[in-house]
Amino acid sequence: MPLIQNNSTKITEPARRTRNIAPVFVLGCGRSGTTVLYHMLLSAGDFAVYRAESNAINLLEPRFGDLSVRKNKEKLMDAWLDSKLFARSGLDAIQIREKVVAECTNGGSFLRIVMEEIARTQGVRRWADCTPEHLLHLPRIKETIPDALIIHIIRDGRDVALSTDKLGYIKRAPWDKTPSIMVAGLYWEWMVRRGREAGRRLGNDYIEVRFEDLITEPRKTLGILGNFIEHELDYDRIQKVGIGSVSEPNTSFKGAPGDEKFSPVGRWKAGFAQKELAMFEALVGRTLEELGYLLASQNPEQLDRDKLKRMRWLYQKYFDSKLYLKSRTPLGKVLVTRDLSWL
Repeated sequence: MPLIQNNSTKITEPARRTRNIAPVFVLGCGRSGTTVLYHMLLSAGDFAVYRAESNAINLLEPRFGDLSVRKNKEKLMDAWLDSKLFARSGLDAIQIREKVVAECTNGGSFLRIVMEEIARTQGVRRWADCTPEHLLHLPRIKETIPDALIIHIIRDGRDVALSTDKLGYIKRAPWDKTPSIMVAGLYWEWMVRRGREAGRRLGNDYIEVRFEDLITEPRKTLGILGNFIEHELDYDRIQKVGIGSVSEPNTSFKGAPGDEKFSPVGRWKAGFAQKELAMFEALVGRTLEELGYLLASQNPEQLDRDKLKRMRWLYQKYFDSKLYLKSRTPLGKVLVTRDLSWL
């Protein structure tokens, strides 16, 4: 499957820094391979090693409000310094607190300040972020970090749904009684489509890569991505350094990495019951085909079933509404506070 790069007209941006030191965002729907690609970048060298999702734009900024206000920055730092996000940074608490309070104006600048300090202390040139939900906030990322380069990794929605459903990440709406894996598939479709729509407006600062290509043709795929971010991504070096999931696959299927036949590609072929697969492909089959994935079901007419069309429409509105409430309304503080409980 080829990589797709969107080259539409770019948004207007302030002065930019050299591309080969620009921050890189590795984004995608959860369980799509964001972590393994992020760890490949870290293993390639000259990137700050920070093995955590920053959640700066999707959770921290909505929770603490206008970060040009000093009291909001103080509250942010009180929480952040008491979290594993700080513990994994290796930074000095007093120094980073002073710098954030003095210089931070928004979620993007907070992320840049923290990551540039990590890069400085590690003696490397650049940094990357791997927070999957940041895919839903591309306009805000480019507004606050204009030189950001976006890599959107896309994986077969059937494999993604199997994994997310197994882990219980996506919850059904209270009114829904269909198998939860269907909702996981609809969430994958919604997130991928939103990311692609926003990405098209970023021109040459946005690229899409298939997870399957990264696994089956890593040298070729990393070569294309290396040209995109202007950074050497040597596959042999990456394998030798082997940070995180490069050497220890981040799979939801226990015991799989020890299996010599282990492959994260095409797990859906053995994971779906035939009836469920037909319903799943009826719901998101058009998106799968649009992305180049072949359908297994032999009943394409199901794509037009009114009941499934209504379900798809309702969940799109449901996901849109939750995102709007979290990112655009005062209620967002309540919702993201719940999401930040793991800090």
